Amino acid sequence: MKKILAIMLVTSAVAMSAQASDTKVMLPIAGAMAANDAQARLGDSVKFYFAGQTTPAIIKTLGSDKVSLKTNAVGKSDEKSCNWVFLSDMISLQKRAVELGANAVVNITNNYNNVENPSATEFECHVGTIMSGVAFKADFVRIGDK
Repeated sequence: MKKILAIMLVTSAVAMSAQASDTKVMLPIAGAMAANDAQARLGDSVKFYFAGQTTPAIIKTLGSDKVSLKTNAVGKSDEKSCNWVFLSDMISLQKRAVELGANAVVNITNNYNNVENPSATEFECHVGTIMSGVAFKADFVRIGDK
């Protein structure tokens, strides 16, 4: 009986680990900004610049921070769940910028599991069986007019 129970436990553990996938997906930032009414939800009071993008002159650096959110991926395509959590992260960065008195978030860098993956055109999303996650690190600044 103990052997049968042990075999059942091992089989269950193997099955559960097989279901807990973590697939890295790179998706276009432009696509995420076009989805879920992202442009309208973010407005234009805070500007966003991903790593490698040219920014207007930085007047003052106000701090840095990280954001790492997840969303439900059940029954959604990778793109849909990733675009949704991308927007959630961006809203979080925007809120932090406002708290600090910043009018721009610059050097936005993919930072999943604290592994930097800078890109001016793509964001990194990790998709599992039930959750999708996006993580960024960024700097909050005051920029001058263009």
